[in-house]
Amino acid sequence: MKISPPIRIKHTYTQTLAGPPEAVFPLLCPVREVEWVNGWDPRLVISESGVAELDCIFVMPDQPHDAVWVVMQWEPHAHHIEFVKVMPEVAVGRIEIRLWPGEANQTLAGISYAYTALSEAGERLVRHFTQEHYTAFMQEWEAELNHFLLTGQKRPGGSHH
Repeated sequence: MKISPPIRIKHTYTQTLAGPPEAVFPLLCPVREVEWVNGWDPRLVISESGVAELDCIFVMPDQPHDAVWVVMQWEPHAHHIEFVKVMPEVAVGRIEIRLWPGEANQTLAGISYAYTALSEAGERLVRHFTQEHYTAFMQEWEAELNHFLLTGQKRPGGSHH
């Protein structure tokens, strides 16, 4: 057995979104994200309800292997969802999203991503997951979601998370 200290990074960002939490929360779903996230196309979604739920599992194409996501917390009334993202032989991610009402019918979304390396490839992922990279990623996600909330359409361009 090998026991080693984690090589881990965590970043948090707060988005301001153009709609109330009740409108935003259902969109934080592997199926509904297809409507607003450019490049988001899960290969498989395992769900009794057909959308996000506790223990929902979905598989996203990734390198070098597909990433497996599991919904670990799902609290729609509290507007809270948490995922574990397993990238085999690379890293394990933990993604937590909490929504709360902002001003003027807006939502504030606290989004945390943490990655723990499982290998040298995972260590590279952790090193490249800088605050600057994360902030740019969060701003792109915020722009895509706001565009959808305001227009009902997917924003041209962008990339998936």
